[in-house]
Amino acid sequence: MISFVLGVEDLADTRFALSPLHETLFSLRVLQDPGLSPLHLPWRRSVLGRLGELDTGLLMSLVAQRRTLPDFLTPNPRRFAPAFEEELAVVRRESSSRVRHDLLLAHAPDPLPEALRAAAHDDTHVAGLRDAICDLLQHYWRLAVEPMWPQMRLVLEADMTYRARRLALGGARLLFADMHPNLHWQDGVLHVHKMISRHRVAASGRGLLLMPSVFAHKPAPPVSPDEPPSLVYPSRGVATLRDSVVPTADTAALTSLLGASRAGLLRLLGEPLPTVELARRLRVTPSAVSQHLRVLHATGLVTRTRDGRHVLYRRSALGDRLADPGDRPGGAE
Repeated sequence: MISFVLGVEDLADTRFALSPLHETLFSLRVLQDPGLSPLHLPWRRSVLGRLGELDTGLLMSLVAQRRTLPDFLTPNPRRFAPAFEEELAVVRRESSSRVRHDLLLAHAPDPLPEALRAAAHDDTHVAGLRDAICDLLQHYWRLAVEPMWPQMRLVLEADMTYRARRLALGGARLLFADMHPNLHWQDGVLHVHKMISRHRVAASGRGLLLMPSVFAHKPAPPVSPDEPPSLVYPSRGVATLRDSVVPTADTAALTSLLGASRAGLLRLLGEPLPTVELARRLRVTPSAVSQHLRVLHATGLVTRTRDGRHVLYRRSALGDRLADPGDRPGGAE
Protein backbone atom coordinates (compact mmCIF):
# COMPACT_ATOMS: atom_id res chain seq x y z
CA MET A 1 0.00 0.00 0.00
CA ILE A 2 1.13 3.53 -0.80
CA SER A 3 -0.24 6.37 1.34
CA PHE A 4 -0.25 10.14 0.83
CA VAL A 5 -0.52 12.22 4.00
CA LEU A 6 -2.29 15.45 3.07
CA GLY A 7 -2.54 18.47 5.33
CA VAL A 8 -5.00 21.34 5.02
CA GLU A 9 -2.69 23.25 2.68
CA ASP A 10 -2.15 20.16 0.55
CA LEU A 11 -5.89 19.71 0.12
CA ALA A 12 -6.15 23.37 -0.82
CA ASP A 13 -3.48 22.73 -3.47
CA THR A 14 -5.04 19.54 -4.86
CA ARG A 15 -5.34 20.10 -8.59
CA PHE A 16 -5.96 18.35 -11.91
CA ALA A 17 -3.93 18.19 -15.09
CA LEU A 18 -3.98 16.56 -18.52
CA SER A 19 -0.85 14.75 -19.68
CA PRO A 20 -0.51 13.43 -23.24
CA LEU A 21 2.87 11.97 -22.25
CA HIS A 22 1.37 9.99 -19.37
CA GLU A 23 -1.35 8.68 -21.70
CA THR A 24 1.26 7.65 -24.25
CA LEU A 25 3.21 5.67 -21.64
CA PHE A 26 0.12 4.08 -20.12
CA SER A 27 -1.08 3.01 -23.56
CA LEU A 28 2.00 0.78 -23.78
CA ARG A 29 0.55 -1.34 -20.98
CA VAL A 30 -2.51 -2.04 -23.11
CA LEU A 31 -0.33 -2.96 -26.08
CA GLN A 32 1.65 -5.31 -23.86
CA ASP A 33 -1.36 -6.92 -22.16
CA PRO A 34 -4.71 -6.71 -24.00
CA GLY A 35 -6.46 -8.25 -21.01
CA LEU A 36 -6.03 -5.03 -19.03
CA SER A 37 -8.75 -3.23 -20.98
CA PRO A 38 -11.09 -5.03 -23.41
CA LEU A 39 -12.55 -1.63 -24.32
CA HIS A 40 -9.27 -0.72 -26.01
CA LEU A 41 -9.02 -3.84 -28.19
CA PRO A 42 -10.13 -2.04 -31.40
CA TRP A 43 -7.53 0.67 -30.76
CA ARG A 44 -4.89 -1.95 -30.01
CA ARG A 45 -5.58 -3.87 -33.23
CA SER A 46 -5.42 -0.64 -35.20
CA VAL A 47 -2.10 0.41 -33.68
CA LEU A 48 -0.40 -2.99 -33.92
CA GLY A 49 -1.04 -2.97 -37.64
CA ARG A 50 0.72 0.38 -38.01
CA LEU A 51 3.82 0.08 -35.84
CA GLY A 52 5.85 -0.67 -38.94
CA GLU A 53 9.57 -0.23 -38.39
CA LEU A 54 9.38 1.20 -34.87
CA ASP A 55 11.71 -0.47 -32.37
CA THR A 56 8.99 -2.38 -30.54
CA GLY A 57 11.58 -4.19 -28.40
CA LEU A 58 12.74 -0.91 -26.87
CA LEU A 59 9.20 0.44 -26.72
CA MET A 60 7.79 -2.54 -24.82
CA SER A 61 10.81 -2.71 -22.48
CA LEU A 62 9.70 0.59 -20.94
CA VAL A 63 6.92 -1.30 -19.14
CA ALA A 64 8.33 -3.58 -16.42
CA GLN A 65 7.00 -7.09 -15.78
CA ARG A 66 5.03 -5.76 -12.80
CA ARG A 67 3.55 -3.00 -15.06
CA THR A 68 5.53 -0.14 -13.49
CA LEU A 69 6.88 2.75 -15.57
CA PRO A 70 10.12 4.69 -14.95
CA ASP A 71 9.33 7.93 -13.13
CA PHE A 72 11.61 10.03 -15.34
CA LEU A 73 9.32 9.28 -18.31
CA THR A 74 6.23 10.58 -16.50
CA PRO A 75 7.15 13.98 -15.00
CA ASN A 76 4.32 15.95 -13.43
CA PRO A 77 2.89 18.44 -15.96
CA ARG A 78 4.00 21.98 -15.20
CA ARG A 79 0.68 23.44 -16.31
CA PHE A 80 -2.88 22.25 -16.79
CA ALA A 81 -2.62 20.92 -20.35
CA PRO A 82 0.91 20.92 -21.78
CA ALA A 83 1.66 19.79 -25.32
CA PHE A 84 3.27 16.38 -25.76
CA GLU A 85 6.45 17.98 -27.11
CA GLU A 86 6.63 20.26 -24.08
CA GLU A 87 6.52 17.29 -21.71
CA LEU A 88 8.98 15.27 -23.77
CA ALA A 89 11.46 18.17 -23.66
CA VAL A 90 11.54 17.79 -19.86
CA VAL A 91 12.44 14.10 -20.25
CA ARG A 92 15.21 14.93 -22.73
CA ARG A 93 16.87 17.10 -20.06
CA GLU A 94 16.92 14.42 -17.36
CA SER A 95 20.37 13.53 -16.08
CA SER A 96 21.98 10.18 -16.84
CA SER A 97 22.04 9.30 -13.14
CA ARG A 98 18.28 9.93 -12.85
CA VAL A 99 17.55 7.85 -15.95
CA ARG A 100 19.67 4.95 -14.70
CA HIS A 101 18.14 5.07 -11.20
CA ASP A 102 14.54 5.14 -12.42
CA LEU A 103 15.00 2.36 -14.97
CA LEU A 104 16.54 0.08 -12.37
CA LEU A 105 13.88 0.95 -9.78
CA ALA A 106 10.97 0.40 -12.17
CA HIS A 107 12.23 -3.04 -13.22
CA ALA A 108 13.43 -4.22 -9.79
CA PRO A 109 13.71 -6.93 -8.62
CA ASP A 110 14.01 -8.13 -12.25
CA PRO A 111 17.11 -7.32 -14.32
CA LEU A 112 16.89 -4.72 -17.06
CA PRO A 113 15.62 -6.07 -20.40
CA GLU A 114 18.19 -6.45 -23.15
CA ALA A 115 16.97 -3.29 -24.89
CA LEU A 116 17.77 -1.23 -21.75
CA ARG A 117 21.13 -2.77 -20.85
CA ALA A 118 22.93 0.37 -22.01
CA ALA A 119 21.66 2.00 -18.80
CA ALA A 120 24.14 -0.15 -16.87
CA HIS A 121 27.10 1.43 -18.66
CA ASP A 122 28.64 4.89 -18.54
CA ASP A 123 26.76 8.18 -18.75
CA THR A 124 27.36 8.49 -22.49
CA HIS A 125 25.50 5.22 -23.12
CA VAL A 126 22.70 6.27 -20.77
CA ALA A 127 22.28 9.65 -22.44
CA GLY A 128 22.16 7.97 -25.84
CA LEU A 129 19.52 5.55 -24.57
CA ARG A 130 17.45 8.41 -23.12
CA ASP A 131 17.52 10.26 -26.46
CA ALA A 132 16.62 7.09 -28.38
CA ILE A 133 13.66 6.50 -26.07
CA CYS A 134 12.45 10.07 -26.53
CA ASP A 135 12.72 9.86 -30.33
CA LEU A 136 10.83 6.56 -30.27
CA LEU A 137 8.09 7.94 -28.03
CA GLN A 138 7.70 10.94 -30.35
CA HIS A 139 7.03 8.63 -33.32
CA TYR A 140 4.77 6.37 -31.29
CA TRP A 141 2.71 9.31 -29.98
CA ARG A 142 2.07 10.57 -33.52
CA LEU A 143 1.13 7.12 -34.73
CA ALA A 144 -0.89 5.69 -31.85
CA VAL A 145 -2.24 8.37 -29.51
CA GLU A 146 -2.31 11.78 -31.20
CA PRO A 147 -5.02 10.81 -33.73
CA MET A 148 -7.39 10.14 -30.82
CA TRP A 149 -6.18 12.89 -28.50
CA PRO A 150 -8.99 15.41 -29.24
CA GLN A 151 -11.63 12.80 -28.33
CA MET A 152 -9.61 11.57 -25.36
CA ARG A 153 -9.24 15.11 -24.05
CA LEU A 154 -13.01 15.61 -24.09
CA VAL A 155 -13.45 12.45 -22.00
CA LEU A 156 -10.73 13.48 -19.53
CA GLU A 157 -12.08 17.01 -19.14
CA ALA A 158 -15.58 15.64 -18.52
CA ASP A 159 -14.16 13.45 -15.76
CA MET A 160 -12.42 16.43 -14.15
CA THR A 161 -15.64 18.43 -14.24
CA TYR A 162 -17.41 15.59 -12.46
CA ARG A 163 -14.63 15.31 -9.86
CA ALA A 164 -14.60 19.05 -9.22
CA ARG A 165 -18.32 18.92 -8.50
CA ARG A 166 -17.81 16.00 -6.10
CA LEU A 167 -15.14 17.98 -4.29
CA ALA A 168 -17.42 21.02 -4.05
CA LEU A 169 -20.31 18.97 -2.69
CA GLY A 170 -18.54 16.72 -0.21
CA GLY A 171 -14.87 17.56 0.11
CA ALA A 172 -12.01 15.08 -0.26
CA ARG A 173 -14.04 12.17 1.08
CA LEU A 174 -16.60 12.45 -1.74
CA LEU A 175 -13.93 13.26 -4.32
CA PHE A 176 -12.15 9.93 -3.79
CA ALA A 177 -15.21 7.84 -2.86
CA ASP A 178 -15.94 6.48 -6.35
CA MET A 179 -12.63 7.15 -8.08
CA HIS A 180 -11.53 3.51 -7.78
CA PRO A 181 -12.05 0.62 -5.30
CA ASN A 182 -8.31 0.63 -4.54
CA LEU A 183 -8.49 4.19 -3.15
CA HIS A 184 -9.50 4.91 0.43
CA TRP A 185 -9.60 8.28 2.19
CA GLN A 186 -9.37 8.33 5.99
CA ASP A 187 -8.24 10.92 8.53
CA GLY A 188 -6.31 13.06 6.09
CA VAL A 189 -4.54 10.15 4.40
CA LEU A 190 -5.19 8.83 0.90
CA HIS A 191 -4.41 5.11 0.79
CA VAL A 192 -3.70 3.34 -2.52
CA HIS A 193 -4.25 -0.36 -1.93
CA LYS A 194 -2.96 -3.40 -3.86
CA MET A 195 0.36 -1.80 -4.74
CA ILE A 196 3.65 -3.65 -5.00
CA SER A 197 5.52 -0.83 -3.25
CA ARG A 198 5.03 -0.06 0.42
CA HIS A 199 5.67 3.51 1.50
CA ARG A 200 4.05 6.54 3.13
CA VAL A 201 4.61 9.98 1.62
CA ALA A 202 4.00 13.24 3.47
CA ALA A 203 2.91 15.88 0.97
CA SER A 204 4.36 18.59 3.24
CA GLY A 205 2.93 21.53 1.35
CA ARG A 206 3.45 20.11 -2.15
CA GLY A 207 -0.23 19.36 -2.69
CA LEU A 208 -1.57 16.48 -4.75
CA LEU A 209 -1.74 16.32 -8.54
CA LEU A 210 -4.57 14.21 -10.01
CA MET A 211 -4.51 13.04 -13.64
CA PRO A 212 -7.41 11.08 -15.15
CA SER A 213 -6.34 8.55 -17.76
CA VAL A 214 -8.08 6.74 -20.58
CA PHE A 215 -5.53 3.91 -20.54
CA ALA A 216 -4.93 3.40 -16.79
CA HIS A 217 -6.73 0.34 -15.41
CA LYS A 218 -6.10 1.20 -11.75
CA PRO A 219 -4.62 4.08 -9.70
CA ALA A 220 -0.93 4.63 -10.40
CA PRO A 221 1.22 6.79 -8.10
CA PRO A 222 4.94 7.34 -8.79
CA VAL A 223 7.24 4.37 -8.18
CA SER A 224 9.65 6.33 -5.98
CA PRO A 225 8.56 7.84 -2.63
CA ASP A 226 10.85 10.79 -3.42
CA GLU A 227 8.60 12.03 -6.21
CA PRO A 228 6.04 14.81 -5.56
CA PRO A 229 2.60 13.37 -4.67
CA SER A 230 0.62 12.59 -7.80
CA LEU A 231 -1.91 10.01 -8.91
CA VAL A 232 -3.00 8.79 -12.31
CA TYR A 233 -6.46 7.23 -12.07
CA PRO A 234 -8.92 5.61 -14.53
CA SER A 235 -11.21 8.16 -16.14
CA ARG A 236 -14.96 7.84 -16.39
CA GLY A 237 -16.54 7.56 -19.84
CA VAL A 238 -13.82 5.54 -21.58
CA ALA A 239 -16.46 3.38 -23.29
CA THR A 240 -17.51 6.40 -25.37
CA LEU A 241 -14.19 6.16 -27.23
CA ARG A 242 -14.78 2.67 -28.60
CA ASP A 243 -16.11 4.00 -31.91
CA SER A 244 -13.49 6.72 -32.23
CA VAL A 245 -10.59 4.70 -33.61
CA VAL A 246 -9.53 6.59 -36.70
CA PRO A 247 -8.10 4.39 -39.45
CA THR A 248 -4.81 5.35 -41.03
CA ALA A 249 -5.42 7.51 -44.04
CA ASP A 250 -4.09 6.49 -47.43
CA THR A 251 -1.96 9.51 -48.33
CA ALA A 252 -2.15 8.84 -52.07
CA ALA A 253 -5.92 8.48 -51.93
CA LEU A 254 -6.29 11.70 -49.92
CA THR A 255 -4.16 13.56 -52.46
CA SER A 256 -6.26 12.16 -55.31
CA LEU A 257 -9.40 13.31 -53.55
CA LEU A 258 -8.35 16.83 -52.56
CA GLY A 259 -5.28 17.60 -54.63
CA ALA A 260 -1.75 17.83 -53.28
CA SER A 261 -2.03 21.39 -51.95
CA ARG A 262 -5.27 20.93 -50.03
CA ALA A 263 -4.26 17.49 -48.75
CA GLY A 264 -0.97 18.90 -47.42
CA LEU A 265 -2.81 21.82 -45.87
CA LEU A 266 -5.34 19.54 -44.16
CA ARG A 267 -2.58 17.38 -42.67
CA LEU A 268 -0.93 20.47 -41.18
CA LEU A 269 -4.10 21.60 -39.44
CA GLY A 270 -3.95 19.18 -36.52
CA GLU A 271 -3.26 22.32 -34.47
CA PRO A 272 -4.79 25.81 -34.79
CA LEU A 273 -2.73 27.89 -37.24
CA PRO A 274 -3.17 31.26 -38.96
CA THR A 275 -2.92 31.75 -42.72
CA VAL A 276 0.51 33.40 -42.59
CA GLU A 277 2.03 30.49 -40.66
CA LEU A 278 0.50 27.96 -43.04
CA ALA A 279 1.92 29.90 -45.98
CA ARG A 280 5.37 29.95 -44.35
CA ARG A 281 5.37 26.21 -43.74
CA LEU A 282 4.09 25.35 -47.21
CA ARG A 283 6.29 27.99 -48.90
CA VAL A 284 3.41 29.46 -50.86
CA THR A 285 1.69 32.85 -50.78
CA PRO A 286 -0.94 33.66 -48.11
CA SER A 287 -3.50 34.34 -50.85
CA ALA A 288 -3.00 30.81 -52.25
CA VAL A 289 -3.52 29.36 -48.78
CA SER A 290 -6.64 31.47 -48.27
CA GLN A 291 -8.22 30.10 -51.44
CA HIS A 292 -7.68 26.51 -50.33
CA LEU A 293 -8.90 27.28 -46.80
CA ARG A 294 -12.14 28.73 -48.14
CA VAL A 295 -12.84 25.46 -49.96
CA LEU A 296 -11.88 23.29 -46.98
CA HIS A 297 -14.05 25.40 -44.67
CA ALA A 298 -17.01 25.38 -47.05
CA THR A 299 -16.90 21.56 -47.20
CA GLY A 300 -16.71 21.22 -43.40
CA LEU A 301 -13.17 19.85 -43.28
CA VAL A 302 -11.77 22.74 -41.21
CA THR A 303 -13.11 25.10 -38.57
CA ARG A 304 -12.04 28.68 -37.94
CA THR A 305 -12.04 31.03 -34.97
CA ARG A 306 -10.70 34.54 -34.41
CA ASP A 307 -7.82 35.10 -32.00
CA GLY A 308 -7.07 38.82 -31.83
CA ARG A 309 -5.96 39.96 -35.28
CA HIS A 310 -5.62 36.41 -36.62
CA VAL A 311 -8.11 33.82 -37.79
CA LEU A 312 -7.03 30.36 -36.67
CA TYR A 313 -7.90 27.31 -38.73
CA ARG A 314 -8.00 23.70 -37.51
CA ARG A 315 -9.23 20.39 -38.84
CA SER A 316 -12.81 19.49 -37.96
CA ALA A 317 -13.81 16.03 -36.76
CA LEU A 318 -14.56 15.16 -40.40
CA GLY A 319 -11.15 16.46 -41.42
CA ASP A 320 -9.52 14.33 -38.72
CA ARG A 321 -11.08 11.24 -40.25
CA LEU A 322 -9.64 12.06 -43.66
CA ALA A 323 -6.15 13.07 -42.60
CA ASP A 324 -3.64 11.05 -40.58
CA PRO A 325 -2.32 13.46 -37.89
CA GLY A 326 0.83 11.36 -37.56
CA ASP A 327 1.79 12.24 -41.14
CA ARG A 328 3.78 15.49 -41.36
CA PRO A 329 4.19 16.66 -44.96
CA GLY A 330 7.21 18.69 -45.88
CA GLY A 331 5.35 20.90 -48.35
CA ALA A 332 2.77 21.09 -51.08
CA GLU A 333 2.62 21.99 -54.72
